[in-house]
Amino acid sequence: MNNSCARVSSNFTGRFLPPVYILVFIVGLIANLIGLKFLLQNWTKLFVINVFVLNLALADVLYILMLPLRVFYYLKSREWIFGEIFCKVTRFCFNMNLYGSIGFLTCIGVSRYLAIVHPVRVMGQLTTIHSVVISVLVWVLVSVQSLPDMFFPKMSANRNQSCFDTTSNEFVEDYLTYSLGWTVTGFCLPLLIIMGCYSHAIVTLFCSSSTYRCKRLRFLMVTLLLFSVCYIPYHVFKNLNLWVRVLIKKKQCYSWFNMVYMAHQVSRGLVCLNPALNPLVYLHVIEELSSGFRALIGRTQRVLYRNKMSSITGDTSSHVTDQV
Repeated sequence: MNNSCARVSSNFTGRFLPPVYILVFIVGLIANLIGLKFLLQNWTKLFVINVFVLNLALADVLYILMLPLRVFYYLKSREWIFGEIFCKVTRFCFNMNLYGSIGFLTCIGVSRYLAIVHPVRVMGQLTTIHSVVISVLVWVLVSVQSLPDMFFPKMSANRNQSCFDTTSNEFVEDYLTYSLGWTVTGFCLPLLIIMGCYSHAIVTLFCSSSTYRCKRLRFLMVTLLLFSVCYIPYHVFKNLNLWVRVLIKKKQCYSWFNMVYMAHQVSRGLVCLNPALNPLVYLHVIEELSSGFRALIGRTQRVLYRNKMSSITGDTSSHVTDQV
């Protein structure tokens, strides 16, 4: 236990997060717009799962469009000039993306589970109307979970106004309680559903001789990877960091506080990767999208091959002309 709580300089956050935001903005925007394009082109062919993918892409785009403001905020040495209302709007969009993504990935996972384990029983029972109703319920539940966050103060009262990701130290105890409940309902329950469904699905796939077994296993692994990389570290270290702030407020200081702070900042960067990584789900879920990407890659390879052959032919001709 130390006598003072020396925190890591906020310059670490200012150096680490903007490059991540810029990368996610570029890659995520391009990948999600391509995904939306293929979805709209095949709108009349939509199946149940495609509706969930469409909502997942919309949740990603909602957050991606807010990233330039966050980049500007950190480049301005964490000075928020857009007002508290817009600060709360950006945080609300982040939460809608985060928990909307978790919700729709859970819906996609359950749909794949039913298709793998109960293909005959559920065939024809789930319709596009059902998936639309479920999507609306997901948005409503995510909004209800995220709305209380809007009532916590999000800006400091000093001259260099900051836009908090959580709230000010004055209300940190209440926010920790809210965050723990939010984590249980918005993350832990979907994670338990995913783990239960996927465990049964993986056993079923290994016991079957389906020609699509490898493809379906890859999809399950991609979803588990998203939860493991993006969501689990963020929720763990977010709540740990809030607890550290509560302890500091009570004048308790320990050497591991800085490690928690650093890990929390890294986890914030990891969770922001989910709009750029979610298109990996599209490749395994939407056959039309996967075929379109393969065709695009094939065309690119053919163009590069023709350019290479033209370059070689041109070099050979020039060599022959020089010899003459």
